[in-house]
Amino acid sequence: MVQAAVVHGPGNDIEVAEIELPQLGPREVRVRVAAAGVCHSDLSMVNGTFAPKFPLVLGHEAAGTVAAVGDQVTRVREGDRVVVNWAPACRRCWFCLNSQPWLCVQVEGNVSQPRGTIDGKELQVTLGVGAFAEEVVLPEATMVPLADGVPLDTAALLGCAVVTGVGAARNTAGVRAGESVLVIGLGGVGLSAIIGARLAGAGPIIAVDVAPAKEELALQAGATHFLTANDKLAKQVRGLTGGRGVDHALECVGASATIRTAWGCARRGGKVTIVGVGRRDDQVSFSALELYHFARTIAVSVYGSGDPDRDIPLLATQIELGRLDLEPLVSHRISLNEVNEAFERMRTGTGARSLLVFS
Repeated sequence: MVQAAVVHGPGNDIEVAEIELPQLGPREVRVRVAAAGVCHSDLSMVNGTFAPKFPLVLGHEAAGTVAAVGDQVTRVREGDRVVVNWAPACRRCWFCLNSQPWLCVQVEGNVSQPRGTIDGKELQVTLGVGAFAEEVVLPEATMVPLADGVPLDTAALLGCAVVTGVGAARNTAGVRAGESVLVIGLGGVGLSAIIGARLAGAGPIIAVDVAPAKEELALQAGATHFLTANDKLAKQVRGLTGGRGVDHALECVGASATIRTAWGCARRGGKVTIVGVGRRDDQVSFSALELYHFARTIAVSVYGSGDPDRDIPLLATQIELGRLDLEPLVSHRISLNEVNEAFERMRTGTGARSLLVFS
C-alpha cells in the first residue's frame, strides 16, 4: 500500500488515500517517486477539459528511482535514476515511422488508464502514470535514464513542462537566433518556452501574463521584457519590434481569447504556435480575409513536437553543463497534503510550477 492523491469525480477535492499498486508484470518497472510537477493537464482532468474515468490518481510529470524491475526488462536496473515519459511512442505506427512520435496512435486519447485499486475498486491513473503517489508501477517504455549530475526533484519537470515548452519554441516554432518571440501565459510550460527561446538565441523575448508578480520569474527564465495582459497589448508588442509585431507568438494558455491575442501580436508572415490545451467548446474564429491578408502561420505544438527519449537526455546534459537552470520554474515545493492548495494557485494564476516532493 502507498499514499497517493486521489480525486473521485470532476470538481471534487483531492484526498490523500492509501492505494494498492498492481503486481509487477513482465516489462514493467516499480519506481519510488522523488518528485512530481503539478501540471495544468492535471487540472484539466478535474475541471471538465478532459473526461477521465474516476477514481483517479493525478500526476504525470515525475522523476524517481527504480525500486524493482519485472521479467524481460532491459532498459533500466534497480537503483537507476529515471524521468518518466508519460507518452512513450510505439515506434511502429504511421506517425512514428514518419518521424512524428509525438502523434503516436498509442498515446492519442491516453487520458486515464486502470492501474491498481482503492478500497477494492479499480483505480485510474492520469495519462497512464498517476505520479502523485509514493510509488508507481509503469511500463518499461516510460523509463528515461537520468544522469547522476541532475537533481531528481527538478528533473521531474523534464517529463512534461520543459520538454513541452522548450520543444514548442525550438521544434514546433523553429525559433532562430535574433528572431523576436512573444510568450503568453507563464506557468511551467510558458516559462519553459522562454527558456527555449533564450537557448535559441532569440531576442527580444517578450513575456505576457495576467499576474504582474510573474515578471521576476519571466526575467529569470530569460525574457527581455514583461507585459501585463491588457487591451493594448498588440500595440505595445509592435512598439518593441519596430512596429511589425513578433516573428513568433507562443500561446501557452489554451483559450480562444489568448489565441486571438497571440495572432494579433504576430507580424505579417509571422508564426503563431498554440501550446495550451483548451476546452472543446471554446471556439476560435478568423475571417477569410484576415487569414489571407496577414499571411501568418498557425501551428500546434503537441508535447513539444519532440521525442522524449532523445530530448530528455539532451536537456539533462544542458543542466549538467550549467546552461539550463530549472529553478525559475519552481515557485513552491509541497507535500501530498498540499496538492489542493497547488491546484488553487494554478486556477488563480499564482506562482509558477508547484513541485510535489517526497521525502
